[in-house]
Amino acid sequence: MSLRILDPGPLAVIEDLGRPGRAGIGVSPSGALDRAALRLGNRLLGNDEGCAGVEILLGGFAARFDDPAWFAVTGAFGPLELDGHPVDSHLAVLAPAGYTLRVGPPTAGVRSYLTVRGGIDVPPVLGSRSSDLLSGLGPAPLAAGDVLPVGAHPVAEIPLLDFLPVDPPASAAVEVRAHLGPRADRFTPAAVDAFFAHEWEFSAESNRVGARLDAVRQPAHLAGRDPHPTPLLERADTSELPSELMVSGAVQVSPDGRPTVLLADHPVTGGYPVIAVVASASLDLIAQLRPGHRLTFRHA
Repeated sequence: MSLRILDPGPLAVIEDLGRPGRAGIGVSPSGALDRAALRLGNRLLGNDEGCAGVEILLGGFAARFDDPAWFAVTGAFGPLELDGHPVDSHLAVLAPAGYTLRVGPPTAGVRSYLTVRGGIDVPPVLGSRSSDLLSGLGPAPLAAGDVLPVGAHPVAEIPLLDFLPVDPPASAAVEVRAHLGPRADRFTPAAVDAFFAHEWEFSAESNRVGARLDAVRQPAHLAGRDPHPTPLLERADTSELPSELMVSGAVQVSPDGRPTVLLADHPVTGGYPVIAVVASASLDLIAQLRPGHRLTFRHA
């Protein structure tokens, strides 16, 4: 069985649950940014929840099934068509041989996950089939004409479901749980308080390596009366830190006072101080945010 890519859209990559525990050899965890969506898609098909699927950014994706195959699309909500006919997301669907699946621009969320019964069966690298865009480990981002092998059907049957109640990714401001970071003492008490009290805006500069955040600008800033405000997250200690181990969810603060939440393809070391660490369960929420989306941090 195989899946033929006709159009990858802005970005489509193969991801499973990643390469955890390899920071000691300089390898980031990688894997699906919205792990819950990938796990759900695999469960809908009777797969092991760690089987590889395709992570699709902002739709525009098309692929043809060369053989009959069961598939599911989870994560972001948006239009799906199988050979021109609408199909439901978050359910197992049977595609006849030669049929084309099209994933349209999402109406909620940004990342969709295409899973196929048997899983995408590209060769693993260091125990995972995930693409790591920072290091280049694993398969390259998908391109038109790529043919993806599909693994053998699992023993488990496909669950008998006609409807699965799944909430779409949030469109309003989201609340992200975070622990105080190991370098919070590098910041003024006012900066630490502001990090947890202030509303932040998801930046278009974000990617699979990290989610860059901007302070929501106040009216004086918007009017141009204060074009260079003092950085919100002010350091009490401005001395340089030696590079140290980084983990997914670490919130580094650059000298301009802007925080960045490190995501799956993050570097394994860094020198900016970490003011907080996002709780693992909240990272899936960040995976579905759009530029301009607002979020607040709360103590985990």
